[in-house]
Amino acid sequence: MSFKVKKRRKSGRYRGGGTAQRGAKERTRGSGNRGGKGMAGTGKRADQRKSFVINLYGNKYFGKSKTLRRGHVQPKLEVINLNDIQKKYDASREINLSGFKILGDGEVKSKLNIKASAASNSAIEKVKAAGGHITLAESEENIK
Repeated sequence: MSFKVKKRRKSGRYRGGGTAQRGAKERTRGSGNRGGKGMAGTGKRADQRKSFVINLYGNKYFGKSKTLRRGHVQPKLEVINLNDIQKKYDASREINLSGFKILGDGEVKSKLNIKASAASNSAIEKVKAAGGHITLAESEENIK
């Protein structure tokens, strides 16, 4: 004769005051089941408190470095060498390179009049030696 063994249901395991609806006493001992204390578990890869953080701060909380979000971040300037300027642009008129930083790589053969956001010291010296000048757009200083 075979007896049928009564299958224990999983819902019965969560009953009782000893587990407090958590399944096991061990889960309530530390802060591990909660993901930590305070703002722990709110990193960009963690999911424990992601909805809480998004509701509180929005998506600006997540990112590589918080130092980038402290204040105004200066825009990155593109760089261009003096060699490239001579190849691409006509030297007879003023060359407007706002948003660029001019680097002093190469020789200056013609007189260049350049308006740029920034320039290295070597670029300023080379253009000045060739008889041209660089005007910095941000500070509006003429360097001749």
